[in-house]
Amino acid sequence: MKSIGIIIKKGRLEAQALAQKICSWCSERGIAVYLEKESNVHAPSAQYVDQDAIISSAEAVVVLGGDGTLLSVARLPGIEKALIVPVNLGGLGFLTEIRAEEVFSLLEKIGAQDFTVDTRMMLKVILCKDGKRYEEYRVLNDVVINKGAMARIIDLETSVNGLYLNTFKADGLIICTPTGSTAYSLSAGGPIIYPSLKCLSLTPICPHTLTNRPIILPEDSVIQVRLKSEHEDVFLTMDGQIGIPLKGDDFVEVQKSSSAINLVKSPFCDYFEVLKEKLRWGER
Repeated sequence: MKSIGIIIKKGRLEAQALAQKICSWCSERGIAVYLEKESNVHAPSAQYVDQDAIISSAEAVVVLGGDGTLLSVARLPGIEKALIVPVNLGGLGFLTEIRAEEVFSLLEKIGAQDFTVDTRMMLKVILCKDGKRYEEYRVLNDVVINKGAMARIIDLETSVNGLYLNTFKADGLIICTPTGSTAYSLSAGGPIIYPSLKCLSLTPICPHTLTNRPIILPEDSVIQVRLKSEHEDVFLTMDGQIGIPLKGDDFVEVQKSSSAINLVKSPFCDYFEVLKEKLRWGER
């Protein structure tokens, strides 16, 4: 391995300290390091560039933060070509399963080509307003349409591959990847889906009709959701980080993206261990 890029959670002192140690470790081994200009990490041997240059230049991109930091990195253009090393310095860490104390052992394994990659599917989201294509997005976790705190139940006309499914009367609707199944969808009663499965999950939020339950759909499904309510307090939220207000007759089209991200798996724990630790299974 000849080069490493580092992207850190802004303002996180723990992330800055670990990035400093990684820079020193790389310097001792003649490995080039690319850091963000705003990282506040002082390493004489590092090259300070923007995120696009990090992704295009580094063989591996080390992400220091939590799941939120990784979600923002996953949406960057060109990231699908990079090898991502997700390090957990945040809270839950379903995505960032690598612990800080494991970083250097794992980097040694990557240098020796002794590692496993976990490829995660993403979603392509097309938002249409006033009958016209408004914007396109790519997300890793989920797409959520939901009402504001003071709004009434909303009507969401939903079809799959052009076939009418249902008009959900609910607080909202979640469309997620297997990766996103342990996020908002889980809180709304959706299933936990093993990350390597290729499928989509559609979960209503507090549906008015109790028989409206989550549904698992094939990976090639094209889901269209049209807002049939006239409330002004309705939003489209992607990965919990991008929010756009919706109005009546706006619609969203969601399908599997042609690109995916490649996460280096931790050799020190498995997915079920993460679930048991984070969800506190087995505790009384």
